[in-house]
Order: sequence, then structure tokens, then C-alpha cells
Amino acid sequence: MPRSRINSRRRRLLAAGSVVLGAAAVAAWRKWPDEGLVNPCRAALPSPLADHEVMQATWAGLDPARVWDCHAHLIGTGDSGSGVWVNPRMESWLNPFEYAQRLFFLNASCAHRDPGRVDASFVDRLLNLVEGMRPGMKVMLLAFDHHVRPDGTVAAEDSTFFTPNAYAASVAHAHPDYFEWAASVHPYRTDSVAALEAAKKSGARAVKWLPAAMGIDPSSPRCDPFYAALKRLDLPLIAHGGMERAVRGEGHQHLGNPLKFRRPLDHGVRVVIAHCASLGEDVDLDRGPNGPMVLSFSLFTRLMEDARYEKLLFGDISAMTQLNRAGEALAAVVERTEWHPRLLNGSDYPLPGVMPLFSLEYMVANKFVTPEAARVLSEVRRHNPLLFDLALKRNLRVNGKSFAASVFETRGFFDRPAPASAHLSAAVPA
Repeated sequence: MPRSRINSRRRRLLAAGSVVLGAAAVAAWRKWPDEGLVNPCRAALPSPLADHEVMQATWAGLDPARVWDCHAHLIGTGDSGSGVWVNPRMESWLNPFEYAQRLFFLNASCAHRDPGRVDASFVDRLLNLVEGMRPGMKVMLLAFDHHVRPDGTVAAEDSTFFTPNAYAASVAHAHPDYFEWAASVHPYRTDSVAALEAAKKSGARAVKWLPAAMGIDPSSPRCDPFYAALKRLDLPLIAHGGMERAVRGEGHQHLGNPLKFRRPLDHGVRVVIAHCASLGEDVDLDRGPNGPMVLSFSLFTRLMEDARYEKLLFGDISAMTQLNRAGEALAAVVERTEWHPRLLNGSDYPLPGVMPLFSLEYMVANKFVTPEAARVLSEVRRHNPLLFDLALKRNLRVNGKSFAASVFETRGFFDRPAPASAHLSAAVPA
């Protein structure tokens, strides 16, 4: 076997091993996973649970018609002819970490129960979950582009999965009372601007990037034409900030450095940094390319405190209640009430259904939720992980403070009229 393949496999095994060791460390602190390993995929909430005061508090003061979950992944296997693609390495035991991820994602979305129609099962389950919310609430489905080389060609071997824009649009159009959608267009593509215009015409509300997985340097001048188009079309950019663990980003973690998003911000693009860059460390580029490593969240904070970006920079709070993120960064975004008008809620679905990712015992130990709320939330999660994610965040308390209703009523951020000057093409490229 070539040395490069041996080294690549060794890195993946080491990565899997580090996750196991990390889990062991958590287990040593407290019983883990206290939420179990497998999503039981139960049906609608029983009435006593739905009527519990914890659940009533979840919706109190919210207008469901303005509640859009702005961060939900649309995945599958492509078995419906959707064009969805998953890297074959995720189906091989030779890649234990990625193999386990695939199984957890399928179970989290309850798509494992119906082999041969995974695409349809994923959508059916999500429709069922949204039906369990209040009428009017919607979920924004995210497309996901390939990893693309600097020369504009697709690097399938470095791509984890691919969800075409056309598929995301078709699912949203088929269920307009439940879904909106966001496109994913790699800026290095030769047709990137045309694809962006087509997505806007087809109703895309935003553009989603995961730089480490897609190989995008947000600070590169090659992105400038794309940023000009985003500004012209008034489409916000939702981009992962900080360390990425859910999708393979080997060798490209530095591309999620929050400071790299100054370039689109300086072009006047509205930028939403996903998860508020609440995990990992990045180079402090303000102190040079070889500057010290600092918490990614501290760099996000620096940008949020920059008056130039007050009307352009936002953060989404998806995944911030997961065990590996629910610490100082989560407490900070709850307590910094001046940030709340610039925070947007998303679930990062299907991750709320990956049972080991959350620990309600940890949330209680840190006094983020009460023991009674945790008991109810744990049971809700077994029926509706989407509702669990919303309810957990609505019931969070940090030194008596909680998230404002505006954090969850995100519709106004995305539901804006198309600019009259925008020139849009007709078809929706993948």
C-alpha cells in the first residue's frame, strides 16, 4: 500500500481514537451518554408531555409564523434519484469514525428504518417533526456543495457529501408550509455567479458554506465576484466558523478562522457565522500569519465588537447546546443581551437526534436548566429532536438571563424582497 494511503488511514484512525478518548474523559466526569446511544424515533408527543408547563414556556411570547429554524441539513443517499451523493468511504469499516458518523446520522433522522428509500424517509420524518411544532413554524433546508479545487474542478475524494441546490429547492417547493431552503455554491466554480442567481430566482433564502469541508478560503480575492453577487442579490452567507467535527475537514480547519470573514463583510455581505465559532482555536491573524493560537470564539467576539460590522455580522446558535460546546461560549451568548438582535436560531438537524451529542445532566450541573426541565426535555427528545432543540434553548438560563424571542423569530432576517436591480437566470444548477 502506498505510504500516502497508509498515513491517511493512520490519521483517520487516530482521529477516531481521539474521539473515543474524549468520550472516555467525559464518562469519567459523569455518567455518559446520559441520553443513550440510539434515537428511539417515537411518534407525536403524548398530551401530558405536550401540555407540560416547560413546553408551554417554550412557545410563550413567540409568533410561530416568524420562527424559522435557519440551519437544518438535507441529507440522504441519492436512492430517490435526487442527486444526493455520499462519499463511499463513509460506508467502509476502514474509516471507522466516518462509518460511525453515517450510522448516527441515519439513526438521528430515523432514515435507517427504510432501506432503499432513505431520501424519502429523511424528508418524511422531518415533515412529521415540523407538524409537531406550532403551525406556521418553518425549517430552512441547506444544500451542500462539493469540495472544489482552486482551478474550479470538483474534488470528489475530498468531499464528504453533496446535496444539490435543485433537490433542496424541489423539497421546499413541494412543502411550502413547512420548508424554506438555502443554496450552497462554491465560489471557485466557474459558474458560481450564474448558479447563485438561479438559486435566488428559485427562492433560496441564503447561501451555506462549510469552508473546511469545501476547501473555501473566505479571505481569498478569488471570492470577490461572488461576494459582489451576494451583495447585489441581498443573499446572506451562512458559514461555519471555528473547528469542524461533524464533516471531514482534514487539513483545512484554518479556513474556518472567523477573521477570514472580514473580506465578505467589507464587501457589504451579511455574514452569519454558524455556531458563533464556539469550538476550537485559530491563528490570531491580526498579529500576523504566524500569530498565536487563540479561541475561535474570541475572534468571533472581536468581530462582533467591531462597529463597522454591526449591521452585517451575525451568529447562529446552532449546535451550541451540544456537550462539546455547552460551556463558556454558550453562557456568553446568553448573557450578552446586546448581541441578541444579531443572533439567529438553528437546530443543525439532524444532530439533535444524535443522542450522545447532548448531556442534560451537564446542563443541570452547570445550572443552565432546572432538573425538572431536563426531565421533560429528555422525554421530548425521544419523540421530536427538533422540538427538543428549540425547547432546550428557550428554557436556558444563565445568571437569570435567557435568549430574547428575536433570536428565534428569524423570518425577518431572511424574508426580504428581491432587489429590483437583480438580473436572474432561470434554471437552478446543482
